[in-house]
Amino acid sequence: MEKIITEGIIKSYLNDFLKNIEVDVVIAGAGPSGIVCGYYLGKNGIKTVIFERHLKVGGGMPGGGMMFNRIIVQEEAMDIIKEFKIKYKKYEKYYVLDAIETISGLTYRTIREGVKIFNLISVEDVVIRENRVNGVVINWTSTQIAKFHVDPLAIISKYVVDATGHDCEICKVVEKKVGGISVKGERSMWAEKGEREIVENTKEVYPGLIVCGMAANAFFGSERMGAVFGGMFLSGKKAAEIIIENKK
Repeated sequence: MEKIITEGIIKSYLNDFLKNIEVDVVIAGAGPSGIVCGYYLGKNGIKTVIFERHLKVGGGMPGGGMMFNRIIVQEEAMDIIKEFKIKYKKYEKYYVLDAIETISGLTYRTIREGVKIFNLISVEDVVIRENRVNGVVINWTSTQIAKFHVDPLAIISKYVVDATGHDCEICKVVEKKVGGISVKGERSMWAEKGEREIVENTKEVYPGLIVCGMAANAFFGSERMGAVFGGMFLSGKKAAEIIIENKK
C-alpha cells in the first residue's frame, strides 16, 4: 500500500509539473491579486501557472486585520466578489467578508479554470532574452530556508506577473540584474489613497513583466492599504486584462 501511495503522489505531481514548464503566463505569488489574475487568465483560455513560496495560499488575507479574519471590500470590487459567489455583509459604505471563505472561494474557482498552483516553490530569478522577460527561475523554498546550494530550474513563459506583495521581489531582481526600472518601495498606510492608486499602478513595467497587487504600489512608491482588499482584486483583474489585450 505504501508503495502505491508514494508512486501515485510522485507520478501525479511530476506529470502536472512537466505540463507547466512552458506556459503563457507565470504568476509569482498566490495572494489575492495573483489568484484573481490567474482566474481571469484561465477563464480566457490562457495557460497559466502560479508559484507560491509558502505552504498556504492567500498571502496576508487569511489573517484579516490583526488576526481578526475579516476583510473589507469597497463597492467598486463587488462585481468580482459576486462572480465568485462569496458571501458578504454591508457595513456602512463598505462590505465585510470572511477572509477564509474569500481566499478559499477565489482559489477553488481559479483552479477550476485550469490554472495550476504550485506551493512551496520560490521564484528566485527571471529568464531574459532580447530585453524581455521570458520566464522565471525556481527552486524549492526549503532549499532557500536551509541555505543549501542547489541549482534551480527554469519555467518559460510569454509573460511574468509580479504578485509578490510588499517586497516586489521579481521587479527587484530585474532592477538589480538588468536595470532600466526602479522599485521605489511602498509608503506608510493610507487605505483610501493606496486603494485608489493600486489599479492605476497595475501595468507592464518592463517588456514581459507586469506588476499587480501590493507589488504595484511598492514599485511606484504608493501607500499600503491594510485589510482593505477591493483594490487587490481589481488589480489582479486588470493585470489579466493587459495580457489578454496584448495577446489579441
